[in-house]
Amino acid sequence: MDQTLVILKPDCVKRGLMGEVIKRFEEAGLLIVAMKMLSLSREEASEFYRVHQESDFYEGLIEFMISGRIVAMIIEGEQAIKRTREMMGATDPAQAVKGTIRADLAENNRRNLVHGSDSPAAAREEIDFFFKPDGG
Repeated sequence: MDQTLVILKPDCVKRGLMGEVIKRFEEAGLLIVAMKMLSLSREEASEFYRVHQESDFYEGLIEFMISGRIVAMIIEGEQAIKRTREMMGATDPAQAVKGTIRADLAENNRRNLVHGSDSPAAAREEIDFFFKPDGG
């Protein structure tokens, strides 16, 4: 059983799409083993997305991620990382396969509803970022 981190971004929360997105993961047989709603500080968002700090979209991403509440979830299941990323679809909803979360529900490549870990190493690091090993 693999675990991965999925974030429901501020646009997902604000648009009332949390239930729809969670339902899709659950109907695919994936288990949500931890979940919490929170607001990121600028420092937390900057730390979480530090791998993108040289990118031209970094500042906009940080502003977006601190613009409202998010939901962080640990999702577990066989090939959870691969399956959640397939279900999310391409970053740009215009290029995402019909039936994926982003193709069906996202507004654009900046407001694309969800984040998912892209590798086992990233999943472990990202899970630990939001769900501290000490229970925090």
